[in-house]
Amino acid sequence: MIESILNPLSTDWQTWTITGICALVAGMSKSGLKGFAMINIPILAHLYGGMASVGLLLPFLIFGDIFAVIYYRRNAEWKYIKRLFPFAIVGVIIATFIGKYVSDTQFRITIAISILICLAIIIYKDMTGGKNSFTDKKWFSVSLGLSGGFATMIGNAAGPIFNLYLMSMRLPKNVFIGTGAIFYLILNFLKIPIHVFYWKSITLESIQLNFIFLPILIIGAFIGKYIVKFIPEKAYRIFVMLVIGLSAILLFFK
Repeated sequence: MIESILNPLSTDWQTWTITGICALVAGMSKSGLKGFAMINIPILAHLYGGMASVGLLLPFLIFGDIFAVIYYRRNAEWKYIKRLFPFAIVGVIIATFIGKYVSDTQFRITIAISILICLAIIIYKDMTGGKNSFTDKKWFSVSLGLSGGFATMIGNAAGPIFNLYLMSMRLPKNVFIGTGAIFYLILNFLKIPIHVFYWKSITLESIQLNFIFLPILIIGAFIGKYIVKFIPEKAYRIFVMLVIGLSAILLFFK
């Protein structure tokens, strides 16, 4: 009886424990250690398969988004959210109909390559600097919105893409976190009906497991919020880029 409550997906306890660690990491990521949760994508994909892992991870991300919005909402810049959101929705719609036909391997490789390209653009932007760069162009926000919407629907992997856009604006640390938190929360909530009714990747059992690990995620959120206070702006930017690169590399390995 207790086992059916604590482990509704009936996995082995090693898988159950690793999933709990992923919940902790998701909380830490959403409360300030941006991009850190990307390591959850290859881990959960390995344990549960691509489609199921996406449905399992989404509620964890939403729980973390809620915490981050509560704490950082006053720092958010809505103009950046409004600029990307319409194109992100189009990307989500495209991915909704294509996602069911994308294999685990195709999903991982495609997202990994996209992330590495984004990271290269970030580094290029930092090296060249200047306000009149291509990041100020309309096509840049359109392409990132579309690709980010597609990536977030296929594998909850839009973090590096949207972070790229916000980092290109050179936002202060707390503004960067707060703006991203509201953007992700709205977008992730809109994805729930698709996962439940169309992809069927979110089930009563998977939601039950999400709530089992909610206290662990909250602990992770407080840990992340505490740590980020001590990270200088420049070091924080470097940290995000390093995590993005590591996440992309991990996606090449199942």
